Amino acid sequence: MLFEGAMTALTTPFADDRVDERRLAEQVQFQIDNGINGLIPVGTTGESPTLDFDEHFRVIELVVQQAKGKVPVIAGVGGNATAEALKLHQFAKDVGADAGLSVNPYYNKPTQEGLYRHFMTLSDKVALPIVLYNIPGRTGINMTPATVARLHANGNFPAIKEAAGSCDQVTEIRALCDIAIVSGDDSLTLPFMSVGATGVISVLSNVAPKQVALMVRLALDGEWDEARAIHAKFYNLTKSLFLDGNPAGVKAAMKLLGRDTGEMRLPVVEASEATHKTIADNLRGVGLL
Repeated sequence: MLFEGAMTALTTPFADDRVDERRLAEQVQFQIDNGINGLIPVGTTGESPTLDFDEHFRVIELVVQQAKGKVPVIAGVGGNATAEALKLHQFAKDVGADAGLSVNPYYNKPTQEGLYRHFMTLSDKVALPIVLYNIPGRTGINMTPATVARLHANGNFPAIKEAAGSCDQVTEIRALCDIAIVSGDDSLTLPFMSVGATGVISVLSNVAPKQVALMVRLALDGEWDEARAIHAKFYNLTKSLFLDGNPAGVKAAMKLLGRDTGEMRLPVVEASEATHKTIADNLRGVGLL
């Protein structure tokens, strides 16, 4: 199933303020070699707001080229202007992405009707499956379960990445329709799966893809005790990755592991020295460092 399992929200590596294509290829291969179920380039973790259109297109193209036939690619294609989002959706389709991850329009705070019309326009004009992405903490607007169900009934919306932080919301969506639900928060993956989610789009899996994929597979197979053991083991590391925001924490962890320069683009800045130490301690605690 395309929208089941552990999928990694990839970071975008930079070197001297340019996309580091060599390191991006290494990251993709690392994920594939470690059993991840899917890849998401240029989402929030991929610093999509600070990439220009050409860079955004290039990252999607590179990841699709390398992952094609190995794991699905769900490209980050959201925007707060419908016309701009259309360009991203069309490009992702043209280069062969399996689906697009499309976030609620941010900053302009549309009504539920505005959300519906935005996403239906994308669905009607581009023949690419769309994973809805509900993250009110970043967009300022929550997509209600009723709107999710309405979209699922009328357009090409097979899945939603739910990052409102609420098991109630997942339960209500599940009661209204059979859209696939994936967690957008690593620490809530198991709680969400307990009420019907099918996996996670993960930040943690940038550093621990094998372990996150195993945890999700165990939960899908009903092996909850084993899944909870992995959740508990990685919980402190997971929380520390977000102490200074995303992707500052995960890039710090990847730098410690030799897989990223740690470079970001303003206004996002590197993790503090204290956070670096906490992350390093937690990486050692789970045996990754």
